[in-house]
Amino acid sequence: SSNMEHAVGLNFRQQLLFINENLVNEDVAALKFLCTDLLPFRKLESVKSALDIFQLLMDEDYLSEEDTFLLAELLYTIKCHFLLKKLGYTKRNVQECLHEKGRVSPYRRMMYELSENITIELLKEIVLLLQNYLPKRQITLLSLELLILLEKQNLVAESNVQILEEVLMKVSPDLVETINCYKRAKVSIDLHLPNVQIHIGLTKRLLVFCLFLFLALQPQQENTLPVEERSLSHIGNVSIPFPIDTLCTPQVHSYKMDGPHRGFCLVINNVKFGTSLPERKGSYKDAEELKRVFTWLGLDVRTYPDQTSQQIIDIMQAWQRSQEQKDRDCFICCILSHGESGAIYGKDEKLVSIRMIMSHFTAKQCPQLAEKPKLFFIQACQGKEIQCPVYVEADARNPDLSSMQHNVSLTESIPEEADFLLGMATIDGYVSFRHIQQGSWYIQALCSKLLLLVPRGEDILSILTQVNEDVSRRVDRFGTKKQMPQPAYTLRRRFIFPIPRDPPP
Repeated sequence: SSNMEHAVGLNFRQQLLFINENLVNEDVAALKFLCTDLLPFRKLESVKSALDIFQLLMDEDYLSEEDTFLLAELLYTIKCHFLLKKLGYTKRNVQECLHEKGRVSPYRRMMYELSENITIELLKEIVLLLQNYLPKRQITLLSLELLILLEKQNLVAESNVQILEEVLMKVSPDLVETINCYKRAKVSIDLHLPNVQIHIGLTKRLLVFCLFLFLALQPQQENTLPVEERSLSHIGNVSIPFPIDTLCTPQVHSYKMDGPHRGFCLVINNVKFGTSLPERKGSYKDAEELKRVFTWLGLDVRTYPDQTSQQIIDIMQAWQRSQEQKDRDCFICCILSHGESGAIYGKDEKLVSIRMIMSHFTAKQCPQLAEKPKLFFIQACQGKEIQCPVYVEADARNPDLSSMQHNVSLTESIPEEADFLLGMATIDGYVSFRHIQQGSWYIQALCSKLLLLVPRGEDILSILTQVNEDVSRRVDRFGTKKQMPQPAYTLRRRFIFPIPRDPPP
């Protein structure tokens, strides 16, 4: 029995070590901020690593082998979803349990969401407006550090966000809506449920948290909230006497795409490998089609055939440093290769993490592309499983796909910051298909839909939905193999290619 307990304890510590090793300094800072209401401030100030935070959480009985939900909630909040499986959770599991088990306060979550959406340029404007309130020694700040400083100065608190609201109204009215969502939910609960506990066990604070999840943490896309006037909104068994959809109606604007230069498009096309991986016949067709279409869309296309894993990294580092990106509207990178879950192969048959590739172009690593859309399209297998077709009669009710696809979630490769889009040829764990003469299903569908829908003024997410529809209807010649692409994104605005003057090539 003691040996079994020791084995379990060792496994738990190994899990925490693995999570610690996969968190960068920015992640640790975010975890410290989110734990501010849970852990003693003096102890948090001495934190140097994620392991220090884990130890503090265990000391306060917030974290144990038997109960890891708070850590899962924290990882979910900072969008490190790929680490959830180490704790036995999925993104969906955490979402479903947040309203019952969530410990991060709605206020703290709202503040963190603001910090994630305050860009470098906005931060400079905010600091300028607040210069009379900030210590003179504070010269350079990150958005999270600024919010912490405002709290230390007692300028911002859970019951007082007025100064933050006023400053954001001047520099970015869109961000004020995040505060307004939180405030309206809190006020409504105070009015309708004064100082009582709900019969399903939710306190006022927890109910505010549930509402905030609904209002402020929905994916940034249009028409996400149901429109049903003069109706009651429900959370659990509690009826809230106001419709949720009237509280928050964010407008989605478009990225600026009218600069003198559209941007660069990189196409890495790995066809020939070593001894273990087969030649990717037909990939040249994909590379040619991508160059033709993105050139038509105004991008400067650079093609890199048969690159090793190190050469791929070198290419990313070179473009990360490139000052030519400064006056470009966007950045696009297409990678055609073999792959495994969350990674692609160099021609030397060594894996390169997709997350690592994309992280070269975060605002901090590549300020030339800050606030600009960065699109990555990956044509590669993400495993060895094969999707089989589901046959549905024309007059039949559609099967419940959610129950059939419960293991499928958005790719965890996308960086935890705004303005990225990752288009994957297939979902995690599955193969993607390529015709040895006509090219891959995904890239050919992507190119054809861009040619068709860009002249109609469609945004990129609408186009990728059509790509999904196209690829999902394809089957191999035996009718036994299917494929479903998967986009993931942190775009803050709609991405719309300007309509080219020339007709589609």
